[in-house]
Amino acid sequence: MKEINDKRDCEQLLDKIYGLAERIGRPLRFMEVCGTHTVAIFRAGLRQILPPFLTLVSGPGCPVCVTPDEYMDKAIAYAKRDDIIIATFGDMLKVPGSSSDLSTAKAEGADIRIVYSPMDALSLAKENPEKKTVFLAVGFETTAPTAAAAVIAAKRQGLKNFFMLSAHKLVPPVLRALMSDCDVKVDGFILPGHVAVVTGAAAFRFVADELQTPCAVAGFNASSLLRAICRLLMQIDGKKPIVANEYKSVVNDEGNKVSAEIMSEVYEVAPALWRGIGEIRDSGLKMRREYAGFDIETILPLRLDVKKKKTACRCGDVLKGAINPPECPLFSTACHPTRAVGPCMVSVEGVCAAWYKYGRENFRGAFN
Repeated sequence: MKEINDKRDCEQLLDKIYGLAERIGRPLRFMEVCGTHTVAIFRAGLRQILPPFLTLVSGPGCPVCVTPDEYMDKAIAYAKRDDIIIATFGDMLKVPGSSSDLSTAKAEGADIRIVYSPMDALSLAKENPEKKTVFLAVGFETTAPTAAAAVIAAKRQGLKNFFMLSAHKLVPPVLRALMSDCDVKVDGFILPGHVAVVTGAAAFRFVADELQTPCAVAGFNASSLLRAICRLLMQIDGKKPIVANEYKSVVNDEGNKVSAEIMSEVYEVAPALWRGIGEIRDSGLKMRREYAGFDIETILPLRLDVKKKKTACRCGDVLKGAINPPECPLFSTACHPTRAVGPCMVSVEGVCAAWYKYGRENFRGAFN
């Protein structure tokens, strides 16, 4: 089906959604896994026009949000060394660690540079041969290939001062972990379009086949999201979970083989810590032995003894879809975008940031 976003298409989809929801006749909770989907849903006002007993909840689809304290503590410790330049995306500056953040370290004199890609960090290493340049490699399957490509380029160019502090995560394993969590009540998943471009829709087949949970890959406009919701309802109504693909213009079953090969050359699957969720088996990537020379933790290991601060932030529950951000006692009071307590309020794709920006406005609806 062609990717369009016009009024008639959306109205027809809404009519079908209401009809299916009434026929199913029970409350339903669908989780959009991707942070970009969360923002797109708010911008389109979809929550306001769906049936009242069909609830959309947000999942752990923002890479900044799921980056744990431990990783940020390491990044800050490396940043405080005189012989290191930290290269990072801008939204990482205010992600809280156990007791500080990179923004504070930068204000105190740490050499922290904002970059827009791993290749920018590679250029920094060339321009500053007297220092070690460490790129903070976070993100999902969408950013891991570019980080891996930068490492391959560094090896080919013989660069000895370019390193990664890796925290890449894989989306399919976290969905399996969520469905085994008794706090998570999800009747269907709106799967992340950007991730599926790399992994292929088939990577999520286990959600339907093993977990018996409906799922649909969606694009990022109102009509694509509504089609995905409609497909979830159709699966529930027909009692036949499948992986529906409503983003066929860019997503196929197999995914991007070139990206997969690049990732596989540099990385291997490993356990990973997810903020607020814990360690999930086979949900992360670590550098293979052949590329360990570009892993800063291998070259310059750290021993940190940091006591975690206690906070009322419920970021973990938000990331699991167990609560919505306004249910956190800090939301919009102690925690807001200019003074974030938790990472969900830091990134523009963070669940709490999206609720803060859009959730309190008077929506005009999806089609005005």
